[in-house]
Amino acid sequence: MSESIIVGSKAPEFKLSSTIKEKISLSDYRGKKNVLVAFYPLDFTPG
Repeated sequence: MSESIIVGSKAPEFKLSSTIKEKISLSDYRGKKNVLVAFYPLDFTPG
């Protein structure tokens, strides 16, 4: 299920694996650093 996000709204909380296999969540950085979240749906795919 996907949810729409309105431009300019706060990003929802999420947790992902980093490039060094550590779990990182958005809340780890909220209020401490600026975070840029970018999605490239076709990177590393034959599409």
